[in-house]
Amino acid sequence: MSDTLLIRNVRPAGGAATDVLVRDGRIAAIGAGATGGDASFDAGGRLMIPGLVEAHTHLDKSFWGMGWHKHTAGPALIDKIETERRNRREFGIEPDRQSGRLVAQMVKLGTTHIRSHVDVDTEVGLAGVEGVMAMRERLKDVIDVEIVAFAQSGMLIRPGTLELLDQAMAMGADVVGGLDPCTLDRDPKGHLDAIFGLAETYGRPLDIHLHERGEVGAFSMELIIERTRALGMQGKVAISHAFCLGMPDADHVRRLMEDLARERIALVTTAPASSPAPSVMACLKAGVVIAGGSDGVRDSWNPYGMGDMLERATLVGLRNNFRRDEEMELALDVCTYQGAKVMGIENYGLEVGCTADFVILPGETICEAIVERPADRTVVKRGRIVARHGELTQPIA
Repeated sequence: MSDTLLIRNVRPAGGAATDVLVRDGRIAAIGAGATGGDASFDAGGRLMIPGLVEAHTHLDKSFWGMGWHKHTAGPALIDKIETERRNRREFGIEPDRQSGRLVAQMVKLGTTHIRSHVDVDTEVGLAGVEGVMAMRERLKDVIDVEIVAFAQSGMLIRPGTLELLDQAMAMGADVVGGLDPCTLDRDPKGHLDAIFGLAETYGRPLDIHLHERGEVGAFSMELIIERTRALGMQGKVAISHAFCLGMPDADHVRRLMEDLARERIALVTTAPASSPAPSVMACLKAGVVIAGGSDGVRDSWNPYGMGDMLERATLVGLRNNFRRDEEMELALDVCTYQGAKVMGIENYGLEVGCTADFVILPGETICEAIVERPADRTVVKRGRIVARHGELTQPIA
């Protein structure tokens, strides 16, 4: 008998109640034809949304499950980097263990796909990548994890780091990571030569942290756009944070967004409360894909976070002043379909033939679910229930 699951009385995307049949990890039928099944689950009229997509986080260095640690980092980027290196030594942050703990939290809240930037530097070496890879293999039945090899402490300013990034890609990291070419490495041409070179060598995409603000960030973004165009890497580059797109020069921002759309360079935002950020509505109107992520969760950089992408949708809505229902639904789209586009997830969604990755939760509408963020969530990953009513069906951390 085939591996089937019948979800009865559920409302996909907040529509009318119907039945959904899952067979061999895919949505086989909705409504007519959705019958039978080896197991069934009565959703009681609850909503069904696609699996949440965490498109930017740092699994390897979370304090999740380690008790409360006082946040001591200063305001500057380098303060946070140096504090993090010190904390990593003093607190015994073990990447396999910590990434597993945070993933367990994310899975029970409905995340089905994660892109994690994992530190590579001359102090930690490849231990972070090795640890997250071990976790990924162990939990591959409940979560899909994409690993970005990421030189958080700088690349050119720390000799030997580029060689370690090369090794991380050879080990099987999925994405090449870059960071602030002007203000951290202080050599935008050299930095971009290196990371685009690795992407070409390994045939992998790029995801570049760009904290740089104003005209400096715009300059770095223009260089990224030029490289993408020259190397034919359209659709293979993402820029995370992109604070420069929150600068007051509206005409410059508009031109940058037009160029990003033309070269199919995606953005990833955390919807920060205290930093400039790209406008989600302006991005979507310009044709720029923009996904959402939590960034650090309970780590040296950030004491906040629950690992909940519904919470992130709320923050996206608040940051962008989304109030109308159709606007609030865009906030969830940032944390689902837009994230799937950034990560290149195939067969994603709630249609027949899509992979059966979805969340069932209470709510009259999608907007109510975003606002209420109910704990009662049932999570299905590739056709198998991995969390029921807010609790994992089996321990995974």
